[in-house]
Amino acid sequence: MNRLIHFSVVIMLLALVACGKSPYTIYLAGDSTMAEKRVEKRPETGWGMEFQAFFNEDVTIANHAKNGRSTRTFIEEGRWDSIMNLVQPGDYVFIQFGHNDQSKHKVDRYTSPEDYYNNLCRFVDETRAKDATPVLLTPVMRRRFNEKGEFYDVHGEYPDLVRKAAKDKQVELLDMHKASGQLLIKLGEEQSKSLFLIADSGVWQNYPAGINDNTHFNVEGAKEMARLAVEEISNSSLAIKKNLK
Repeated sequence: MNRLIHFSVVIMLLALVACGKSPYTIYLAGDSTMAEKRVEKRPETGWGMEFQAFFNEDVTIANHAKNGRSTRTFIEEGRWDSIMNLVQPGDYVFIQFGHNDQSKHKVDRYTSPEDYYNNLCRFVDETRAKDATPVLLTPVMRRRFNEKGEFYDVHGEYPDLVRKAAKDKQVELLDMHKASGQLLIKLGEEQSKSLFLIADSGVWQNYPAGINDNTHFNVEGAKEMARLAVEEISNSSLAIKKNLK
């Protein structure tokens, strides 16, 4: 009888431990548009910082994105290996790069189109080898309008390379490039400023002289980008969508 009671207690404790663990972790691999921000840089906000709020308690967001990283430097610095050492079967890895890969004038981070594509394919293969689910995301748009107030893109062929990798590897694609572009066009040149790190002098304590950053988001912009990612998930075949609030 005592052995039976002991066995029952062990089963109950194991059940409690299992209930306390989130069944899914979504690891975020990306650049500054997704990354956590230092206090002294606020209100700059990576959209990955706002992602957790869209999921129920069964999902944990682990944001490994870092400012200034390309697929190449993310690998060289061991950041990709860090994720692979942590990821468990059933987890997800969301992969979004491009802003720094396509920056030819920044030789410390530039990645050729061929290497960019190959790196994305490597990320997919290694994630699957861990029995986890890779998800590719095209880069979010920079805010760019010409003298006529017409929106234009500056990412060149890189978003299409993500789409190609997703098709070739038969992996889910969240087309943030397309979704964010549509949003900026809808808002227009003036209203779209409200999403970015743009302010006159004296508005934000961390930027007393003002700032005109058309790449990085403020809190509202990060929330909007996270919302777009959630919309993309909702329209996908990803099982994780059942955990959206």
